[in-house]
Amino acid sequence: MFFVLSKVLDWALMPALWLVLLLLAAVLDRRALWRRRWRLAALAIAIIGTNLALANAALLAWELPPVPLSRIAPHDAGILLTGIANGKKSPHDRVYLSEGADRLLHTLWLYRAGRIRYIIISGGSGALQGSQRTEAAELAILLRLAAVPTANILIEDRSRNTRENALFTRELLQAHPDIKSLVLITSAFHQRRALGCFEKAGLHPTAFPAGFLTRDPSPTPDYWLVPNAQALERWTTLLHEVAGYLIYKLMGYC
Repeated sequence: MFFVLSKVLDWALMPALWLVLLLLAAVLDRRALWRRRWRLAALAIAIIGTNLALANAALLAWELPPVPLSRIAPHDAGILLTGIANGKKSPHDRVYLSEGADRLLHTLWLYRAGRIRYIIISGGSGALQGSQRTEAAELAILLRLAAVPTANILIEDRSRNTRENALFTRELLQAHPDIKSLVLITSAFHQRRALGCFEKAGLHPTAFPAGFLTRDPSPTPDYWLVPNAQALERWTTLLHEVAGYLIYKLMGYC
């Protein structure tokens, strides 16, 4: 039930959906005063929601900052959280990655730099209906193609949310007592909630944010003034993550 409700929350926190509903209200409401109010509200969301500078500034305030590779001491394992594979694309004879694929690339970077000995991939299917191949299995394919030995890849493919990532990874580690020090690799906007969940589970990983959605601010007019549809996606991601973090806090998950 919690998983289904989280998906409903995803839809409810979409500024693009708010914009459509406000425009519909402006057309359908017969009260002249309220029609003006609906139009003004829609205009405000359109201006703020498509301003990339504002969306980028808000995300910069939320994302955990990048950690220099030199600050990461050698650890036993890196935990790579999924959420970057696109299992809805066919043909299914390959792996498709979506935005945030830096999670995988930077995990491989840590491995090649000798900062981690094992890679733990945590994540099952995030779809309402299960797929034949989990995200963890798909990312493991890519790691093997990058010449990471199968013996150095551990898979946890039952979890469907961040809390389960932590709980099921803890169960996995019980069978590997030699793995003690951990690095947690996930998207920068997701690190706060992920770290909290792993801390609650009794694991104390070092944070390594990746998959940044932000960019360095620019003084150019197009950055500040030209509407950008990508900004709506950024606001949606931020609103979803902040809401998820607060709900997890309320329920004692992180």
